[in-house]
Amino acid sequence: MQRFAVGYEFICRIIMMLMVCQVAFIVHTVMGLVVGGFFPSIAALYTTFRTWLLDVNDRSWTIKQSWVTFHRAWKAELAGANVFGWPQFIIWLLLIWDYYLANWNDMGRIGYAVSGILLVINVLYGLFVLVSWAIRANFDEKPMWVVRTSIAMVIARPWCSFMVTVLFIATVWAYYTWPGLGVALGITVPVFLAMMAIYSFGRVPGMDVRVLEPVEEKKKKKAEERRQREESKRRG
Repeated sequence: MQRFAVGYEFICRIIMMLMVCQVAFIVHTVMGLVVGGFFPSIAALYTTFRTWLLDVNDRSWTIKQSWVTFHRAWKAELAGANVFGWPQFIIWLLLIWDYYLANWNDMGRIGYAVSGILLVINVLYGLFVLVSWAIRANFDEKPMWVVRTSIAMVIARPWCSFMVTVLFIATVWAYYTWPGLGVALGITVPVFLAMMAIYSFGRVPGMDVRVLEPVEEKKKKKAEERRQREESKRRG
């Protein structure tokens, strides 16, 4: 029962953190007059969730801790995130426009083929965008290095890419089924789940669950604790 209560509290704290980050995302985007604040807010989300993931010893964050972490990340990203985000956004707009033209213009069989290819390209590009912000949050490198590493991640870590895609689709389905979730949590859930997938399956240096939370060591620690309890009982 105690384990259930602890787990329930942990989930509630995660939901609280997501809601705080969603409010912070909206407030800081408006603070940057939308055009200058949107991409720094995206970067701040990734940085906040990365910081939370790396805080292995205590992930029971308070409202203040979530807000302060986001705000500091946002201020640090005011210039760099816009330089990184706007080219990405423009390229994606062009890809979406091409897909729209291919779907709404009768080009016969070639049109179907082109539409299918553009759909795949858009999906892969969306996956690249989700991964690239996580890579950028984890490494202090130049944009082109982040782009190359993100492309390599999408290709070389197929299971991670698959999980990011599945979790994003599940989020879209949940938001469509329960619109209130989208209003309350917004962009924070897809970003958080993408970070969780990359943390769990991406094997990214500095953000790898196998290094930061090794299962074998936990098992040994629990076994040692059980042994010590049994010895103390025998002595008592």
